[in-house]
Amino acid sequence: MIIKRADKEHLEGVKDLLTQVCRVHAKGRPDLFADGARKYTDGELTELFKDDERPVFVAVDDDENVLGYCFCILEDHSKHHQFTPIKSLYIDDLCVDERSRRLHIGEKLYMFVREYAKQHGCYNLTLNVWELNKGAKAFYEKMGLKPLKYGMETLL
Repeated sequence: MIIKRADKEHLEGVKDLLTQVCRVHAKGRPDLFADGARKYTDGELTELFKDDERPVFVAVDDDENVLGYCFCILEDHSKHHQFTPIKSLYIDDLCVDERSRRLHIGEKLYMFVREYAKQHGCYNLTLNVWELNKGAKAFYEKMGLKPLKYGMETLL
């Protein structure tokens, strides 16, 4: 397995994983997530794959099959007067194919992205995790992440 920037040859594999993520979210919160949908269109994915400020990394096997991905956003806080002038790497989405779980692919993707953030002068790495996804929360805690803030809601 290797980890590298996603490109057009990875489109179908990434789309499949995006659908898997949506299925987990729709199962946990059908009031918010549409089952069968995905976060990005084909055109949006194609553009993201080329965007250096929003790198997408894929873990692939020897046949270039996508085993996992990590969508990232480089954030520059230097133009926000209320924050100190730091750069952050935000993990927008990390997923491992449900058929490839328990092989430490998620851990390797996370560590790759963590090193990428360090190399790009980032102060921290941040992400959001849905409360419904207990497995993801446990994974990130195992990787050493700690709560930064809480998003809360009340249904009306």
